[in-house]
Amino acid sequence: MDRRTLLSALAAASVAPWAQAQSTWPDQPLRWVVPYPAGGGTDVLARTVAEAMRQTLGQQIIVDNRPGAATNIGGQMVATAKPDGNTFMSADNAILAYNEHLFSKLPFSPEKDFTYVGAISRFPLALVVHPSFEAQTLKDFLAYARANPGKLNYASPGNGSPHHLAMEMFKNRTKTFLTHIPYRGAAPALQDVMGGQVPCMFLDLAAGLPVITSGKVRALAIGSAKRVAALPDVPTLAESGVPNTEVFAFQGILAPAGLPAAITTRLNAELNKALLNPAVVKRMTDFGMEALPGTPEQFRAMARAESKRWGEIIKEAGVKLD
Repeated sequence: MDRRTLLSALAAASVAPWAQAQSTWPDQPLRWVVPYPAGGGTDVLARTVAEAMRQTLGQQIIVDNRPGAATNIGGQMVATAKPDGNTFMSADNAILAYNEHLFSKLPFSPEKDFTYVGAISRFPLALVVHPSFEAQTLKDFLAYARANPGKLNYASPGNGSPHHLAMEMFKNRTKTFLTHIPYRGAAPALQDVMGGQVPCMFLDLAAGLPVITSGKVRALAIGSAKRVAALPDVPTLAESGVPNTEVFAFQGILAPAGLPAAITTRLNAELNKALLNPAVVKRMTDFGMEALPGTPEQFRAMARAESKRWGEIIKEAGVKLD
């Protein structure tokens, strides 16, 4: 056997087991990493989608909560995992669009170290105020903010959160100056806005829809391209005179870089199928979410476009997390 024939035979032998593994995937329980604590919106959604996918994949999907470091702990775990389709994660604005601009150094590259499997959903953020706040419209709110520069406080779940950066984009577009009051989590921030200690914040509909519809806070405008069915009387920011200010949180699934195309295609198809499952549809409706079925390429394109858009805002605002 000549050298070329020998090398070809060795290559074929090394590829054969891997090709067979792909054809039998999944042949063991799968791990879905959630980079947030159990019980939060991301965790609940992941478990709901995972159960729907389990029914068609025929394998258990174990949700593994790995919170910390603005989702970088979970991100590093998945970025360094074996690309065999058995480990993937929930990824949101943090890993997909923010962290590469907020941290001077990351333990992974969002561009190079992941396989983009598919988007799950997105949900807009709304500018809300305490019911007693004097501004009844966004126009009134802007007039008040401009008449009182730096004196109007706003709450957020913390530095670098979608809520914080949504307000930074809003300030950028409206040329207003509001003072940031960061909290450790969405619950205490929202509690103080409902209590009137802080007059306003950007609030995601996943957590905020019940308190908006119950009147505990009042929504002035919503950061989506069009009005949402659950809040038909709340205008968009663009309708209220603030164009080019779409602010939303979005989620999808990332796997390690190098995931074989056959597994990526299968995992994407199972995810899209799960987004039609009645239990998933109900959960998303309850959270005010919009399902985003599509291809891996569409998910990557959206995520990288969001990274570019938010990178400009983060740089101008001077926000850093290290």
